[in-house]
Amino acid sequence: MASEPAQHTAPAARGRNPERRRAILDAADRVIQRDGPDASMSAIAAEAGISKPILYRHFGDKSGLYRALARRHVDPLMERVRAELHADTSLARRTRATVGAYLGMIRGNLNLYRFLMDRATSEDPRTRGDLGMMVRRLGEELAGVLLADGEVADPVRAQIVAHAVVGMVQAAGEWWLEHPEVAEDAIIEDLAASVAGAITARP
Repeated sequence: MASEPAQHTAPAARGRNPERRRAILDAADRVIQRDGPDASMSAIAAEAGISKPILYRHFGDKSGLYRALARRHVDPLMERVRAELHADTSLARRTRATVGAYLGMIRGNLNLYRFLMDRATSEDPRTRGDLGMMVRRLGEELAGVLLADGEVADPVRAQIVAHAVVGMVQAAGEWWLEHPEVAEDAIIEDLAASVAGAITARP
């Protein structure tokens, strides 16, 4: 009788084991860095030393793994961008630092970025929605910063400018990843100047 509770709870506990989930995500990172956006679930499971059914037991399905990877990598990126955004420096310095942090991190993790932004978002609407929400929240946060700093006086215009700027940086970053011949300093300087110009322009 004493062993019955363990028999009933063991499968669920294994499925939610945070250390095991972390080890599987580590394996997924290695495979994606090696194989790029086409990394297969079978290869990830093999790297983790498990079968695909066990992989899915930990994450529910492929979609669950995608969202876990998105949280693992996009959250730190957003935190780094936010830290630069709220730094106690001039607008020009903050703009350059924020743009530089974003571009540096996506180029430094190119295969992971492509896996999440291209493959995961195309295959899984929930991952696409999660990532889209993160971007929108960043735009709203930037709008608040612009108002608080007095860079933009009108709340509606602050929202428009902030979301336009976030979209511009994301689109320019995508272009840059396809043009590795363009020096990092060059795109950071030009993009930062464009962002600052969009913010300070008067209608």
